[in-house]
Amino acid sequence: MDRRRIVERHQPELNKWDTLSPFTVGNGEFAFSADVTGLQSFPERYEVPLGTQSNWGWHYTGGPGRFAAQDAAYQPFDTYGRTVLYPMKPGDRSEAYNWLRQNPHRLQLGRVSFRFLTEDGEEARADDMTDIRQTMDLWTGVLTSEFAVRGVPVKVTTACHPSCDTIGFRAESPLIGQGRLQAFIRFPAPDMTHAAWAKSVFPDLGSDDRHKTELAAPGDRSALIARSMDEDRYAVLWTWNAGALARTGAHEFTLTPDLGGGTLECAVGFAPASPQAAEVDDIIAASARHWEAFWLEGAAIDFAGSADPRAHELERRVVLSQFLCALHSGGSLPPQETGLMYNSWFGKSHLEMHWWHAAHFPLWGRESYLLKSMDWYTRILPVARELARSQGYEGARWPKMVGFDGKPCPSPVANGLIWQQPHPVALAELCYLADPTAETLARFRDIVFESAEFMVSFAHWNEETRAYDLGPPLIPAQECHPMNGSKNPPYELEYWKQGLETAVRWAERLELRPDPRWAEVAGAMAAPPQKDGVYLAHELCPETFGEKNRDHPSMVAALGVLPGSLIDRRVMLDTLLKVKDVWMWESAWGWDFPMCAMTAARLGEPDLAIDFLLLDAAKNTYLTNGHNYQRPGLSAYLPGNGGLLAAVAMMAAGWRGGGQGEADNPGFPQDGSWTVKWEGLKPWL
Repeated sequence: MDRRRIVERHQPELNKWDTLSPFTVGNGEFAFSADVTGLQSFPERYEVPLGTQSNWGWHYTGGPGRFAAQDAAYQPFDTYGRTVLYPMKPGDRSEAYNWLRQNPHRLQLGRVSFRFLTEDGEEARADDMTDIRQTMDLWTGVLTSEFAVRGVPVKVTTACHPSCDTIGFRAESPLIGQGRLQAFIRFPAPDMTHAAWAKSVFPDLGSDDRHKTELAAPGDRSALIARSMDEDRYAVLWTWNAGALARTGAHEFTLTPDLGGGTLECAVGFAPASPQAAEVDDIIAASARHWEAFWLEGAAIDFAGSADPRAHELERRVVLSQFLCALHSGGSLPPQETGLMYNSWFGKSHLEMHWWHAAHFPLWGRESYLLKSMDWYTRILPVARELARSQGYEGARWPKMVGFDGKPCPSPVANGLIWQQPHPVALAELCYLADPTAETLARFRDIVFESAEFMVSFAHWNEETRAYDLGPPLIPAQECHPMNGSKNPPYELEYWKQGLETAVRWAERLELRPDPRWAEVAGAMAAPPQKDGVYLAHELCPETFGEKNRDHPSMVAALGVLPGSLIDRRVMLDTLLKVKDVWMWESAWGWDFPMCAMTAARLGEPDLAIDFLLLDAAKNTYLTNGHNYQRPGLSAYLPGNGGLLAAVAMMAAGWRGGGQGEADNPGFPQDGSWTVKWEGLKPWL
């Protein structure tokens, strides 16, 4: 397959301002998002911040010890005759509640920008930019930006080093020799500014006394800038080819190039302590090598020649999603839902979304990207054990909304969710299937076994039905249901069964005797509830397709994302068709569309799978830069991109277990309207 041709026919380009689609360069641990100038010169033109973020850059307002988990207000929930406490509401401890939700939060490490001057010395405005032509070269990871400032041309090349958190940029323009182009870096205050994350997305440019910016080591053509905020520190190394640096604000430094020159080259590196120096040419060359290897080493798919007019758009989404997921979701931490673009939900990771960000990597032959974040579960295992113990359970209970430290935070929803619990088991299984060795089994043994220990202790034996129930209390993946009024959601029931059966297999592979409770609970899960021939959101929700037909139609994931061993296929097909007809799609989320496509594929309905994958809905919008748009203020949603890649891999390579899933392209129509060629994909579970 001509992989470069497939990728390059979907190179994103702009010829005007697109306030929803900044382009990003990055390496999985660090990312820098730019406007049409190739830097962050006019961030006010964008709906969301132009971020500079990393997996290491975090901050605690007032220091990490200001509040502890026990300072939050806890609400009691009856759990089959015993009381379990969850921090769901602020109560009379709103200060602790909000601080724990907001901290730690990812830092906006700094805004790197151009300042353009007009002939009369005034600062040029965004409207002075004309003749815009910007290209994100996916094959090399290099961003090229061409434009004119009041008729004077400028060309900027921007790239990120693949192995250190350093950007390099080269500006070429007559403006440089005229003294009318400067570069500057400005550092915002580090704190969250509002208790609601959507209102604290933009970093605070004030609060000069809340942080310090010091020139630690000035040089002839370099400067080391030291940043301090409460107890947190990081450093920035700026190097350049010609010019002079001056402090132009309490938290701003400006570089003025030498008069007479026509090129400005800079590298700006960020690190907790000692940023690495790098030359611009080396950064660009290293980026090109890295991204070429990325495209050549993984899987590839080609829809050229398809008669269905939607094929080109699906291929575009697939190509761009591979790039974005590697850049934002392939690092050493489970990512936040906006990746390294900007802070959503206070910059925290949502662990129930980790599967949607990263399960596709092994299917596309890129399991190394998933492995980077899987070891994080081992690091936070003590936190997960303590969470389970504090609630009277065994094993490890994985939290939902966390910072880098894995500690749960108060939330009206997060602490009631359980569907993140089997995720590490399923992800570990994908890693093993990609690399079926004793080393893989040993690496994730504790994660799998302790996840299972919690699962069997959470399930409740119902003497009347002779089956194991889930909840109450719990909140299903469809989050619009009450904590104390939700029981036996189909997706969670099936996931509990699959997760425990996987734990049994892991013990057998290790030649160990599995805990007999794992098979016992897996073999006696409650039947997924149904009414009038369709599956319900949960057992206590007869109005699933009435007032509750919003948010995630997660009951369909029980057969599709999962094998559906508890599911009646006819009932699930009728459920899926009803979901398509009556669901409030404006309330859904980006991963719901590939989720439904996976269900349709496994049910042998490929036309329906395509319809879901490309459903015309606002939450299924993919922007010029490839990001899955959700709503104003949430223009990047990586679980949608990752879910798309998982669904397409399944539809092309099939799924394990025999039957139709082992045919070629079982999730695509077989009537000749789709031509699907691929290599390197692996079948789904």
